[in-house]
Amino acid sequence: MTVILILASLFGLLLIRVPVAFALGGLGLALLLIGGFSPLMAPQAVLSTLDGFILLAVPLFLLMSNILLKGGVGGDLFAAVHAWVGHWPGGLAVATIISCGIFAAISGSSVATAATIGTVAIPEMIKRGYDRRFVYGLLAAGGTLGILIPPSIPMIVYGFVTEESVLSLFLAGIGPGAFLLVGFIVLAMVHAALFGGQVREKAASWEERWRASIRALPSFVLAVAVIVVIYTGWATPTEAAAIGFALALVITAGILRTLDWAKFRLAAFEAMATTVAILLIVAGAKVFGKAITLYRIPQEISVFIGETIHTPLAFILVVTVVLLLMGLVFEALSMVLIMTPVLLPAAQGMGFDPIWFGVYMVIMVECALITPPVGLNLYVIQSVARTSLGDVSRGVWPFLVLMLLTGMLLYFWTDLALYIPFKL
Repeated sequence: MTVILILASLFGLLLIRVPVAFALGGLGLALLLIGGFSPLMAPQAVLSTLDGFILLAVPLFLLMSNILLKGGVGGDLFAAVHAWVGHWPGGLAVATIISCGIFAAISGSSVATAATIGTVAIPEMIKRGYDRRFVYGLLAAGGTLGILIPPSIPMIVYGFVTEESVLSLFLAGIGPGAFLLVGFIVLAMVHAALFGGQVREKAASWEERWRASIRALPSFVLAVAVIVVIYTGWATPTEAAAIGFALALVITAGILRTLDWAKFRLAAFEAMATTVAILLIVAGAKVFGKAITLYRIPQEISVFIGETIHTPLAFILVVTVVLLLMGLVFEALSMVLIMTPVLLPAAQGMGFDPIWFGVYMVIMVECALITPPVGLNLYVIQSVARTSLGDVSRGVWPFLVLMLLTGMLLYFWTDLALYIPFKL
């Protein structure tokens, strides 16, 4: 009964449009007071949250991605990839997906990936005869690769909450991320073969390919540098984010000369605003998590699951339904912060590896990013394309089905995530 009352209170606050951070923090503080616990636990929880070294990676990755966005790096990446694969069946769609994957490996942000590549790719694809809804769905879904292909901000937050290795989470995201990238490419090529309508392009000359590649080379170097220093252990994710930020400045301001002072100020301001919003949500969720832990709600849910759900498959199906329903109301980061303390103990009781469970949660969060009414990527593409939310929502369904099938495959083939961090 207590669990139902708490959830009803939380949903009630959200329905009257109380910001997520204040709904979580305020309800957490109220629960502490009602339960007779010291209210000093709230500021202590907030301080311990904002004092975390790993969270420094969040503003640095956001700064890096915003600087690349304002510096027009997405256009150079797209042009280079398009020069090599544009003549394939559905080549422009394939180039878009690959560009999303590369930018995801640089920025770690779903919104930045969708906005950066979408700004360049949407008008080009529509001009060449691609179905509008398919284009919108492709970009909205392709943007979600930003939180699965490492580095990933939700993975950083999950690692912070669970005290699991962020490096292991990053490594575990490579297999599913690559699988989903290939799956999107195959889906784009099949769509082009079955429905047609788009203009088939001629292969670019070798001179054009090399010229576009040289222009995009600094961005490729940045992506490789961030990945290498993380996976070799030469730098922590936070230090790698700082390196990426510095290289982004060198590339956009020094080499490409596409970033001026006004664009830098705008990039810094937007990164600051997003960082403050994220840290407020993290702090509010920490207070809420502290309160529900003192009320023993995660333990009670674990016991309830253990008594009523007897197989790992049934458990993961329930988790999937719960996360998809949560995704209709909550944005991605809130889902990770709220549901991880509740579901992870039960998952470990069922024998699931916490690293594997983190990757599975991120895939479900990906789904939440493209499901209405709160799918953030839907609004990003709607804004970029200046179209209706309904058109974007209808375009994402094939990609959403593919993402759910990837989650199912991950259950039956755990090495898709765990092989690289633990067996390679």
